[in-house]
Amino acid sequence: MTGAAQPPDGLAEAKLAAQLFILAPRALGGIVLRGGGPARDAVLDMIRDTIPSRRMPPHVDEARLLGGVDIVASLTAGKSVMQSGLLTEAEGGALIAPMAERMTDALAGRLAQAMDSDAGFGLVLLDDGIEADERPPAALTDRIAFACDLSGVTSLDYESRLCPDQVPISAVEPASDETLTALAGVAMALGVDSVRPLIFALTTARAHAALNGRTAVAQEDVQAAARMVLAPRATQIPEQTPEDAESPPPPPPDNPDTPVDSDSSQSTESIPEDLILEAALAAIPPDVLDLIAGTRAGRKAQGGGSGRRAKSKLRGKPLGARPGMPRDGARLAIIDTLRAAVPWQPLRRLEQGRETATGHLQVRKEDLRIRRFEERASTVTVFCVDASGSAAAARLAEAKGAVEMILAQAYVKRSEVALIAFRGNGAELLLPPTRSLTRARRALAGLPGGGGTPLANGLTLARELGGSIQSRGNTPFLVFLTDGSANIAADGTPGRKQAREDAHAGARALAASGLDALVIDIAPRPREDAKTIARIMQARYLPLPFADAKALSNIVIAAQPDAPSNAQPA
Repeated sequence: MTGAAQPPDGLAEAKLAAQLFILAPRALGGIVLRGGGPARDAVLDMIRDTIPSRRMPPHVDEARLLGGVDIVASLTAGKSVMQSGLLTEAEGGALIAPMAERMTDALAGRLAQAMDSDAGFGLVLLDDGIEADERPPAALTDRIAFACDLSGVTSLDYESRLCPDQVPISAVEPASDETLTALAGVAMALGVDSVRPLIFALTTARAHAALNGRTAVAQEDVQAAARMVLAPRATQIPEQTPEDAESPPPPPPDNPDTPVDSDSSQSTESIPEDLILEAALAAIPPDVLDLIAGTRAGRKAQGGGSGRRAKSKLRGKPLGARPGMPRDGARLAIIDTLRAAVPWQPLRRLEQGRETATGHLQVRKEDLRIRRFEERASTVTVFCVDASGSAAAARLAEAKGAVEMILAQAYVKRSEVALIAFRGNGAELLLPPTRSLTRARRALAGLPGGGGTPLANGLTLARELGGSIQSRGNTPFLVFLTDGSANIAADGTPGRKQAREDAHAGARALAASGLDALVIDIAPRPREDAKTIARIMQARYLPLPFADAKALSNIVIAAQPDAPSNAQPA
């Protein structure tokens, strides 16, 4: 690979994706448009002006989506009046879903089921997310060919790629076996292990050929398919082959005087896989590169800017209503209750000997529906600082600065910070979970240092504090700053052998608790002791012998389960 390929322009790529989607909305599934502003509006207008489109409300109910009872018409007519659903109305065109990053799993499941059952529409997901995990549900993005990020687009200058000789996609011949082999090789090299993206890539290559007036798939079409479909789904960077290990040139024809048919040679020529892979690598988004490089590998998605999701009766993101009584703080869902009661009105009137359509609406206990909500729990970052030894002053200075910097983001991220120090014969909670910067500075000012390393006590206290935080519905994240060299046992007696055994036992107990943790090795040189502790507690390990407070703060923020996509370690 030469590395000469240039990253595509965001707006041009999004408009090209929209043109391809318009050609085959059902076969390509849809398109994700991330980031608001005029750029996204321009792409959206292109879709709406070309194919029929229906807009789906963010909190659409099941009856409006799939079809069901029309409440107003039913109450007026005195009998059940059915209405068509959005999925039916969007057939032959596009269904536009705003605020897709907040879509519930239940709604995403219904849409995915409709797409799997040969739905007659394509899906346009409008993604306004900012944080790393504020993304549309994976159940839908896996069924959609294109994902375009327009959040960084500042110019609307765009040169149309429409070809005056454009042909319908049905006129394009199916891709050859060589093309399929090349795309499959690129997918394997990028770590794309699903068949669906490969099918999308083949359809995209044919649609790209149709846009450019070709009836056969060319190398340019395959490169575009790899760039637009496979690159955003990459999970690994392929190993580069030496540049001198080039493939030998093809042998000359047996009879040089025999003329070569240019059309036949063009149709049988295999497409170089290296060129396709090069185009795909140039289009891999920066956040995907970060994940591949391991900056946030293996992280659990817990929610943007806050902790885990939790069901609530009073506040949060609205979920679908469910049968139940409006008590213990639960609120009555009036519309859903009426929708459940209306179909039974004729039968209930007959039960009372009234065959006319007049009379009051009869609502019974089994019709009642209550509202549900989902709210985010707060994140609590717990610093567990090894305050022992001659380097304690430097370590504590780093921890103090990092705590203050992370607290500065507490009001935005709804997060809290706690601080544990272990030294001498035990561990101590110096700063309970708080968002108060003043309180934190007061506690940090008198943080002691020096003495032995009771690592086992620090692990135990961190696990107990993490469990207490979880019991209150919050999300703990433990950050250990230590070199892993324990020399004080759990009972406070000196001795490296027993101290090491107690520390390993504490690490196993912490692993069993399932708490997210990060071990930062702050020794002058990385030590095997800290690495072993991280492995036993199933935590991430990061050697960081020389770091100031800002670097430490960046590392902790980038490593958190709810880290934003642009968080970078220093």
